[in-house]
Amino acid sequence: MKTNHFFAVCAALCVAATPVKAEWSSCLGGLRRAAAGAGVSQETISSALGSLEPNDAVSFMDKQPEFTTPVWDYIAGLVDEERVDEGRALMRQHAHSLQAAEARYGVDASAIVAVWGVESDFGKSFGKRPVIQSLATLSCEAPRRNQYFEKELIAALKILDHGDIAPQEFVGSWAGAFGHTQFMPSTFLTTAVDLDGDGRKNIASSAADALGSTANYLHKSGWTRGLPWGFEVRLPEGYSGPSGRTNRQPMSHWAAHGIAKLDGGSLGEGKAALLLPAGRRGPAFLVTHNFDAIYAYNAAESYALAICILSDRLRGRPGIQTPWPTDDPGLSRAERRELQALLIQRGYDVGEPDGVIGTKSKEAIADFEGRAGMKRDGRAGLKVLNVLRGR
Repeated sequence: MKTNHFFAVCAALCVAATPVKAEWSSCLGGLRRAAAGAGVSQETISSALGSLEPNDAVSFMDKQPEFTTPVWDYIAGLVDEERVDEGRALMRQHAHSLQAAEARYGVDASAIVAVWGVESDFGKSFGKRPVIQSLATLSCEAPRRNQYFEKELIAALKILDHGDIAPQEFVGSWAGAFGHTQFMPSTFLTTAVDLDGDGRKNIASSAADALGSTANYLHKSGWTRGLPWGFEVRLPEGYSGPSGRTNRQPMSHWAAHGIAKLDGGSLGEGKAALLLPAGRRGPAFLVTHNFDAIYAYNAAESYALAICILSDRLRGRPGIQTPWPTDDPGLSRAERRELQALLIQRGYDVGEPDGVIGTKSKEAIADFEGRAGMKRDGRAGLKVLNVLRGR
């Protein structure tokens, strides 16, 4: 009976797997035809798509941190002293390229470098998934946006066809973004520049090309030379007026509503929108259309705010002054590494303490919280860190 049961299960699995494989093969065939119709060479199509198998890209579609993480956690991990210090050092190291990019496109060097820091931790976190494999998987198996990913796949094949990026360095995020500043392939085709003058637009191995390309992107997105992205403001007690990134009004409008700079100075001229990323009890910002240019890079307000605050810090300005409306602030990467090390000391297996709070770390935090009589949420906040410290 056990033997018969085994063969029955095996047969069922084999029957179930065959249509899935056939669907993948059929979809891949359609992608090959679409690429050929778009002018990609048969050599590139065969080389890139010939024996391709799907990867795990689809599983990450609904896990983007800028949409799933509290804003105070998101900002704390991206705008910390380590990133500020490293960014300032890299601004000095790449001063020539940044000056060229700023002169050509009118974008502040600090904003360019802030994008670099947030997107790839200054080139240390490109992502390791082959771009072609991820985009083919998403084109065929994603529950939505398949046409978008197919367009990006064909753009990626054109990049390989042109020779700007070598196949072995064409790796990136689950969604197909790649290089120092994580361009999608279609963005690369329309926006990448050869700032270092070597004849290739290579944002994967040339930091200069990546910085120039990022400046060009922000320029095309409407960046205005010399205009601040915005600034933190103070709301009057009980403020219940308008807000929202798209509700741009003259500065006089906001002044009439009792909104003021933290230092009491004039709001200035022009138009701005009132951004309340954590509601009316948290930090408030008046943001100009330069904020929108950064928002165009990745349509998430917390993402754009992280870049803007990091750019201010790189210029020697203070970070966010108003406390977030939480009694459990987020942790810097150094504090997250400390938290992981303390969990390891207590016998938890969280891997190397790298400051990345993945599944193992979250499970360990939740277990420790339960044992310590705390709310079990698996979040790496200051409260659980202080308990681990013995405070």
